[in-house]
Amino acid sequence: MYINKVILFGNLTRDPELKALPSGMNVVNFSIATNRVFRDRDGKKQEQTEFHNIVVFGRQADTVAQYMKKGRSVLVEGRLQTRNWEKDGQKHYRTEVVADRVQFGPQGGGPSTSGGPGGRRPGEAEPAEAQGGGIEYPKEDINPDDIPF
Repeated sequence: MYINKVILFGNLTRDPELKALPSGMNVVNFSIATNRVFRDRDGKKQEQTEFHNIVVFGRQADTVAQYMKKGRSVLVEGRLQTRNWEKDGQKHYRTEVVADRVQFGPQGGGPSTSGGPGGRRPGEAEPAEAQGGGIEYPKEDINPDDIPF
C-alpha cells in the first residue's frame, strides 16, 4: 500500500479564491506559508519559508471562502497532486495539496490547544497570555544539549 498524505499548519498568504466547476460544485484555491528555523553548519540561525498551494472542493470550499482571510492560520490535511498543462507551446506543472480537511487556527496566527475558529470555544474565557499575564520566555536560545532527556 502506498501513502499520499500531507499535514500542514501555516498562515494564508492571500485571500481564498472561490470558483464553480461546470458541474456546479464549488472549489476554492489559496496558499499558505510554513516556515522552519534551524542552525546551519556555522551555528547561525536560519529561517526557511515554503509556500503551498491548496485546493478545497464542495461544502468545505464555501466555508473556507466565507471565513478565511489572508494572515489567518489554518491546519490542512490532504494529498499531493500535480497537474500539467500546455500554454504557448510550453509545458507547465503545478503541485498542490487537495484538502480533505481544513481546520481553522487561532485568530492570532499561532498554535492553540483550544478548539474553534478563534482558538477558544464559545463562552470560554480569554487565556491569561492574552490578558497580559503570559508566559515569560528566556531571551537567549535554549541549547538542546542542556535538556536532560
